[in-house]
Amino acid sequence: MAQRKGCLIGCGVALVVGIGLVVAVLFGAGKLLDVADKTLLDPKVYEAVRIGDPETEVRAKLPSGDSFVKDALKDGGPAEPVGGTCAWYLSSTDNSSSDVLRLCFKDGKLADKAAYRMK
Repeated sequence: MAQRKGCLIGCGVALVVGIGLVVAVLFGAGKLLDVADKTLLDPKVYEAVRIGDPETEVRAKLPSGDSFVKDALKDGGPAEPVGGTCAWYLSSTDNSSSDVLRLCFKDGKLADKAAYRMK
């Protein structure tokens, strides 16, 4: 009888650990999809916008950019323009020469564009 209880306890622990791993994998996949949805930008969209374009028009073509990876994308890039607000995105294509696409806005217009490799 004691041996049977030990087996049941072991199976229960294995079941709880297995469920925990499934939950962790699903949570990680959800975060990855969230990052992709909010930070991936097609380089064609980046190339199509021009300095001086109205901010509202440009932002309408962009994903939100709100992601926990935003701080990592800032590293290694050129200095931000004084008085502007910037948004960082990952290039959505593997064959791009740039990993990070940065767009900066000032006074309601696109003020600066920068494309660079992430460190």
